[in-house]
Amino acid sequence: MSTKPHHPPIVGTAPPPGSGAPLLRWTTEDDTRAFAELLARRAGIADAFIALHGDLGAGKTTFVRHLLRALGVAGRIKSPTYAVVEPHQTGAGPAFHFDFYRFSDPREWEDAGFREVFDGPGLKLAEWPEKAAGLLPPADLDLHLTLQADGTRDVRLRANTALGRELLA
Repeated sequence: MSTKPHHPPIVGTAPPPGSGAPLLRWTTEDDTRAFAELLARRAGIADAFIALHGDLGAGKTTFVRHLLRALGVAGRIKSPTYAVVEPHQTGAGPAFHFDFYRFSDPREWEDAGFREVFDGPGLKLAEWPEKAAGLLPPADLDLHLTLQADGTRDVRLRANTALGRELLA
């Protein structure tokens, strides 16, 4: 068994979404659920790191709930806004839902001991990753959610690794 971490060394943040990144339009919550269910069927999801970007109310936590449900999590799935991280057990293995919204200094990520979590196995889902800028490993997949005036969401996807490209294939 390899002790090599899944992710490359922690050295910066993922690049911003580019003009070539796929764009989805989620018109209803069913669209969010359908995309989450599609991702849940990908073999690589068990050890992926997905970074979720967007303003308050953009749908980040809703997406996470649908993804965790699709992976077999039963019971209440709450936002980790105050706890910072909520661990879950899925049919694919462990999953960790992070919310860095309340971080005022990226070093809080290091102080909390999250480096070990990111070096270990399991799905990592991080809301507000920019609040831990420079300390998180590159995300396999970045989702940038933008709430539109009509209530739809534009979702720009960016695969930053081979695993991210596999998830979007």
